[in-house]
Amino acid sequence: MSDSHIDREVLSDLQEVMEDGYLQLLETFLEDSEKRLSQLHEAKSADELAHAAHSFKGSSSNMGAVALAELCRQLEDRVNQGPLQGIEDLINQIDREYSAVRALYRAECQRVSSE
Repeated sequence: MSDSHIDREVLSDLQEVMEDGYLQLLETFLEDSEKRLSQLHEAKSADELAHAAHSFKGSSSNMGAVALAELCRQLEDRVNQGPLQGIEDLINQIDREYSAVRALYRAECQRVSSE
């Protein structure tokens, strides 16, 4: 099962592989994502921005946050190709998508902890 924000099959596979560590994996992803989002907003150079987008893309992809990973890929490509005008719109899209993902993953954390 998949939706526009997350690939639930990836989450199911992660839960199967991680077993008792699955909840910790979700919580770590959420904590790490907050830091990566801050790095996107606080980047002082194109290199810092590209690195933050690349890191966020990888972790999002690994955790099944497919739309978020795609937006981060777009940001990384834009930064590497230049110019950076209008890039704020893409960062705002990442913010909005992460808000949706965060809500879904927090619900997943609650579901797992109540099992």
